[in-house]
Amino acid sequence: MRYMKRDKALVIFSGGQDSTTCLFWALRHFREVHTITFSYGQKHSSEIEAARVIAGKAGVDFFLSDVTQIASIGKSSLTDSSIGMDTVKPADGCPNTFVPGRNFFFLGMAAVYARELGISDLVTGVSQTDFSGYPDCRDSFIRSLNVTLNLALDSQFVIHTPLMWLDKAQTWALADRLGVLDLVRTDTVTCYNGVPGNGCGNCPSCRLRNAGLAEYLENREAVSASLADMI
Repeated sequence: MRYMKRDKALVIFSGGQDSTTCLFWALRHFREVHTITFSYGQKHSSEIEAARVIAGKAGVDFFLSDVTQIASIGKSSLTDSSIGMDTVKPADGCPNTFVPGRNFFFLGMAAVYARELGISDLVTGVSQTDFSGYPDCRDSFIRSLNVTLNLALDSQFVIHTPLMWLDKAQTWALADRLGVLDLVRTDTVTCYNGVPGNGCGNCPSCRLRNAGLAEYLENREAVSASLADMI
């Protein structure tokens, strides 16, 4: 969907494939872009450093917020080294790579920060198409939270989700169309084991990312055409 160019946006930025693609999408749609990155007790600090470096390359403001209390009140294999990582989605419930409340907390904190900056547009890289069973990546959650934030802060936020209905192959196509395919391939950290670029190749996040890239590279024209007027 094409959005009218607006003044300022705040991107919730992890330094991974999805949020990096969203960052460069935002740079096409907004005159001024800021980022907020969260330290939430994740096992690997490499993603925070990746976010810092990519923000510098993009020429945007980088703000790091400490919300490590998330890890102390909810269990996840991404924040607790004693929990073995689920390699496939369980038949019942979420995989243990789900960090309970993460997007709820992130968007709430981002809205408070955005309000202080005079920003009403928030951008997040959640996707219902490739959501791995995480309930806080669903469109219904985002729409509901958007209303709640507006009521809670007496503001008129708009949460943009450019990837909501894209699969990973289409997300790669969007990065390519934005001119940052190589940057996303080499500089981002999507791997659950904290390995930059192509990652470890074995964790669920790497398998999803790499399968999407292979599909895009094999069917470049068709996948790109499916984006319609994304930018």
